[in-house]
Amino acid sequence: MDSEHVQYMRLALEHARTAWRKGNRPVASILVRGGAIIGEGQNSMFTDFDPSAHAEVAAIRSACASLKTTELPGATLYSTLEPCPMCFWCILEAKIPRLVLGGRYSGIGRTNLGRYTVESFLHFTGRSLEIVTGVLARECEQLRIEWERAART
Repeated sequence: MDSEHVQYMRLALEHARTAWRKGNRPVASILVRGGAIIGEGQNSMFTDFDPSAHAEVAAIRSACASLKTTELPGATLYSTLEPCPMCFWCILEAKIPRLVLGGRYSGIGRTNLGRYTVESFLHFTGRSLEIVTGVLARECEQLRIEWERAART
């Protein structure tokens, strides 16, 4: 496994734990280009009372605002969990060429999105994107599973 991918995913996991401590879903994203972090985001849906406050969108907004652009060619987005369709569309619109995933919906038993996967959505849109899977997947999925258990009690 690429050590750079592991390094950025570990950082994203720390941000995901912070999101949980703040009362949100434990999901976070890091955007990297040219070896530098250009955007970071964590889920803040519950504390911001905003259903669109997902980690990937926050990271993309952060990078685009600081770089004064709407496109992020050459960037890699690291996400602790498979992006939902809203976030995935934002990734495609920002022209991010690479997505590195930690956990997958199938790995946490999430079924409320039907047969959705980032690959199925990519196929549906006819767009292209490099997708790297399995980076610290067990840790990322376990964090989300622990959060779900805690939320039920």
